[in-house]
This record gives sequence, structure tokens and C-alpha cells, in this order.
Amino acid sequence: MKNKPRNKEPLLYHKTKEEIQSYMEKPVKEKFEWLETQMEFFYKTMPPKAKRLRDSLKKEDL
Repeated sequence: MKNKPRNKEPLLYHKTKEEIQSYMEKPVKEKFEWLETQMEFFYKTMPPKAKRLRDSLKKEDL
């Protein structure tokens, strides 16, 4: 599998002040539940080699 050429433009992520304020008003529990859902998704979709590396680092408590 060959690596695709990378775009030289940086990845930009923009949020409005209203979106930031809305996020800040959410309960901490809701933020953590969202984060947990994202982490589960990333783990399920990552390649086996990446999972092995992640799991080995987790075992070492790094």
C-alpha cells in the first residue's frame, strides 16, 4: 500500500464563539460520554498494527 501524497495546506479547524460557548455550557459528563464514543469509534476503525501499538503502550501505562 503506497502512501498518498500529502496536501501541503494545513488542516484548519474553525469554531465560532457561539459554538465554543455552547460547548462550555454542556455538562462535563456529556463531554466525557462524547469523548468515549469517539475513542471507541477510532479504536474499532484503526488498523490492527495500530491497535497492537496502542494496546502495548496502554499496558506500559505511558
